[in-house]
Amino acid sequence: MKQKKNPSSTIALNKKARHEYFLEDKMEAGLELQGWEVKSIRAGKVNIADSYVILRDGEAYLLGSQIQPLNQASTHVVCDPDRTRKLLLKKRELNTLIGKVEREGYTIVATAMYWKKCWVKVEIYLAKGKKSHDKRDTIKDRDWARQKERLMKHQQR
Repeated sequence: MKQKKNPSSTIALNKKARHEYFLEDKMEAGLELQGWEVKSIRAGKVNIADSYVILRDGEAYLLGSQIQPLNQASTHVVCDPDRTRKLLLKKRELNTLIGKVEREGYTIVATAMYWKKCWVKVEIYLAKGKKSHDKRDTIKDRDWARQKERLMKHQQR
Protein backbone atom coordinates (compact mmCIF):
# COMPACT_ATOMS: atom_id res chain seq x y z
CA MET A 1 0.00 0.00 0.00
CA LYS A 2 1.36 3.39 -0.97
CA GLN A 3 2.03 5.86 1.83
CA LYS A 4 0.31 9.23 1.71
CA LYS A 5 2.57 12.25 1.41
CA ASN A 6 2.69 14.67 4.28
CA PRO A 7 1.04 17.89 3.05
CA SER A 8 3.35 19.98 5.24
CA SER A 9 6.99 20.06 4.22
CA THR A 10 8.12 21.02 7.74
CA ILE A 11 10.17 18.35 9.48
CA ALA A 12 11.10 20.01 12.79
CA LEU A 13 10.75 23.42 14.46
CA ASN A 14 12.76 25.24 17.11
CA LYS A 15 10.03 27.22 18.90
CA LYS A 16 12.34 28.10 21.78
CA ALA A 17 14.51 30.26 19.50
CA ARG A 18 11.85 32.99 19.19
CA HIS A 19 11.69 33.22 22.98
CA GLU A 20 15.46 33.20 23.55
CA TYR A 21 16.66 35.49 20.71
CA PHE A 22 15.85 38.57 18.67
CA LEU A 23 15.72 37.01 15.19
CA GLU A 24 16.89 39.34 12.43
CA ASP A 25 18.26 38.02 9.11
CA LYS A 26 16.81 34.82 7.65
CA MET A 27 18.75 32.44 5.41
CA GLU A 28 18.21 29.01 3.93
CA ALA A 29 20.96 26.41 4.01
CA GLY A 30 21.29 22.87 2.74
CA LEU A 31 22.57 20.03 4.90
CA GLU A 32 25.28 17.50 4.16
CA LEU A 33 23.67 14.24 5.31
CA GLN A 34 24.46 10.55 5.30
CA GLY A 35 22.04 7.93 3.97
CA TRP A 36 20.77 6.72 7.34
CA GLU A 37 20.08 10.33 8.36
CA VAL A 38 17.80 10.91 5.37
CA LYS A 39 15.81 7.77 6.22
CA SER A 40 15.46 8.89 9.84
CA ILE A 41 14.38 12.38 8.76
CA ARG A 42 11.71 10.87 6.50
CA ALA A 43 10.47 8.94 9.55
CA GLY A 44 10.40 12.20 11.56
CA LYS A 45 13.03 11.30 14.16
CA VAL A 46 14.62 14.77 14.32
CA ASN A 47 15.09 17.30 17.12
CA ILE A 48 16.58 20.76 16.53
CA ALA A 49 15.45 22.39 19.79
CA ASP A 50 18.98 23.03 21.09
CA SER A 51 20.73 23.45 17.76
CA TYR A 52 22.92 26.35 16.72
CA VAL A 53 25.48 27.11 14.01
CA ILE A 54 29.22 27.61 14.45
CA LEU A 55 31.67 28.97 11.91
CA ARG A 56 35.00 27.18 11.62
CA ASP A 57 37.64 27.45 8.86
CA GLY A 58 35.34 29.48 6.63
CA GLU A 59 32.54 26.89 6.78
CA ALA A 60 29.30 26.64 8.77
CA TYR A 61 28.37 23.61 10.89
CA LEU A 62 25.13 22.70 12.66
CA LEU A 63 25.63 21.56 16.26
CA GLY A 64 23.11 20.25 18.77
CA SER A 65 20.69 18.72 16.29
CA GLN A 66 19.72 15.12 16.97
CA ILE A 67 18.72 12.63 14.29
CA GLN A 68 17.84 9.31 15.90
CA PRO A 69 18.79 6.32 13.73
CA LEU A 70 16.18 3.79 12.68
CA ASN A 71 16.69 0.22 13.90
CA GLN A 72 16.69 -1.23 10.39
CA ALA A 73 18.39 1.71 8.63
CA SER A 74 22.10 0.97 8.79
CA THR A 75 23.58 -2.19 10.17
CA HIS A 76 27.09 -1.70 8.82
CA VAL A 77 27.63 2.00 9.69
CA VAL A 78 28.10 3.40 13.18
CA CYS A 79 25.38 6.01 13.64
CA ASP A 80 26.11 9.11 15.74
CA PRO A 81 22.85 10.99 16.41
CA ASP A 82 24.64 14.13 17.68
CA ARG A 83 27.06 14.38 14.77
CA THR A 84 28.21 17.82 13.57
CA ARG A 85 26.63 18.43 10.17
CA LYS A 86 28.03 20.78 7.54
CA LEU A 87 25.75 23.50 6.20
CA LEU A 88 25.82 24.18 2.48
CA LEU A 89 25.92 27.93 1.89
CA LYS A 90 27.25 30.15 -0.87
CA LYS A 91 30.56 31.94 -0.26
CA ARG A 92 28.87 35.35 -0.19
CA GLU A 93 26.38 34.17 2.45
CA LEU A 94 29.19 32.69 4.53
CA ASN A 95 31.15 35.94 4.37
CA THR A 96 28.18 38.00 5.60
CA LEU A 97 27.59 35.54 8.45
CA ILE A 98 31.25 35.55 9.46
CA GLY A 99 31.36 39.35 9.44
CA LYS A 100 28.24 39.81 11.54
CA VAL A 101 29.09 37.10 14.07
CA GLU A 102 32.68 38.24 14.65
CA ARG A 103 32.15 42.01 14.68
CA GLU A 104 28.66 42.64 15.96
CA GLY A 105 28.16 39.87 18.52
CA TYR A 106 25.45 37.94 16.72
CA THR A 107 24.87 34.21 16.89
CA ILE A 108 23.30 31.91 14.31
CA VAL A 109 20.30 29.77 15.28
CA ALA A 110 18.47 27.06 13.36
CA THR A 111 14.70 27.58 13.60
CA ALA A 112 13.22 25.06 11.17
CA MET A 113 14.07 22.01 9.10
CA TYR A 114 11.96 21.27 6.03
CA TRP A 115 11.82 19.55 2.64
CA LYS A 116 12.31 21.59 -0.51
CA LYS A 117 11.59 19.23 -3.38
CA CYS A 118 13.82 16.27 -2.46
CA TRP A 119 16.38 18.26 -0.43
CA VAL A 120 16.48 18.85 3.32
CA LYS A 121 16.88 22.54 4.11
CA VAL A 122 17.49 24.37 7.38
CA GLU A 123 16.14 27.84 8.09
CA ILE A 124 18.78 29.81 9.99
CA TYR A 125 18.60 33.27 11.51
CA LEU A 126 21.18 35.79 12.61
CA ALA A 127 20.11 36.44 16.18
CA LYS A 128 20.99 38.42 19.28
CA GLY A 129 20.35 36.91 22.69
CA LYS A 130 17.55 38.31 24.83
CA LYS A 131 18.10 39.25 28.42
CA SER A 132 15.54 38.19 31.04
CA HIS A 133 13.87 41.63 31.12
CA ASP A 134 13.48 41.50 27.33
CA LYS A 135 11.73 38.13 27.65
CA ARG A 136 9.39 39.57 30.29
CA ASP A 137 8.61 42.56 28.04
CA THR A 138 7.79 40.21 25.17
CA ILE A 139 5.43 38.21 27.38
CA LYS A 140 3.71 41.41 28.60
CA ASP A 141 3.27 42.67 25.04
CA ARG A 142 1.83 39.34 23.92
CA ASP A 143 -0.63 39.27 26.86
CA TRP A 144 -1.71 42.86 26.20
CA ALA A 145 -2.30 42.10 22.51
CA ARG A 146 -4.40 39.08 23.50
CA GLN A 147 -6.46 41.20 25.93
CA LYS A 148 -7.02 43.86 23.25
CA GLU A 149 -8.29 41.19 20.87
CA ARG A 150 -10.73 39.93 23.51
CA LEU A 151 -11.97 43.45 24.27
CA MET A 152 -12.50 44.23 20.60
CA LYS A 153 -14.31 40.93 20.11
CA HIS A 154 -16.70 41.61 23.01
CA GLN A 155 -17.34 45.21 21.90
CA GLN A 156 -18.41 44.10 18.45
CA ARG A 157 -21.15 41.86 19.85
